[in-house]
Amino acid sequence: MVTDTSPLVVDSEIITSSLDDPEKFAALFDRYAATLYRYISFRLGPELAEDLVGETFLIAFRRRDAYDISYRDARPWLLGIATKLITGHRRTEVSRYRALERQSPAQPVEGPEEAITRDLTAQGSRTVLLNALALLSRGDRDVLLLVAWSDMTYEEAARALGIPVGTVKSRLNRARRKVRHTLGGVNPLEEHDHG
Repeated sequence: MVTDTSPLVVDSEIITSSLDDPEKFAALFDRYAATLYRYISFRLGPELAEDLVGETFLIAFRRRDAYDISYRDARPWLLGIATKLITGHRRTEVSRYRALERQSPAQPVEGPEEAITRDLTAQGSRTVLLNALALLSRGDRDVLLLVAWSDMTYEEAARALGIPVGTVKSRLNRARRKVRHTLGGVNPLEEHDHG
C-alpha cells in the first residue's frame, strides 16, 4: 500500500483518517520513523532504537483516537511518547554517555545532533559534554535534548512532555547553566529563541 506522506496532508488529518482506515496511520511512520530513530539512538544507542521506535508507533496507534487534532503536527506527540519510553532506560542512557565519554570520537548517528557533536569533537569538548549530559536530571536532559537538539519550540516540548511551558523554560535554563558550567563557561548549545 502506498501511503500519502505529502507535506500537504497534515498529521492531524492522517490520524483522523486512520480511525476509519487504520492503514493510513503508516504515513506517520513514513514521515517520522527516521527522526525518532535518530533521537532514540543518540540517547540509548542503536541497539534499543529500532525496538523503541516500533513501540512508540504502537502506543501512538493505540492512542490515536485521543489525539488532540487541534495540533496539526504530531512530531511533539511522538517524541513525547519516545521520551517517556526512554525514561524506562535511564540507566542505559547514562551508561551510554559514560561509555562514549571514554571512547575516542566516533561517527555520530546522523541527525540534528550530528553537527553539534562534530563541532564538540573538533573543539575537544565532546567528553565533557557527554559527562554534563549524564549528570543532568532526567527532566532537564529531556527538555534540553528536545529543544536544543530536536529543534522543538518551548510549546512543542511542553506538549511532548505534558508539562507547562514555564517548566520547560526553567528546566532548559537550568540545564544550559549546568552544561555551561561543566564546559568551563562555554556553551555549545547556544541559546536560541524557540518560544
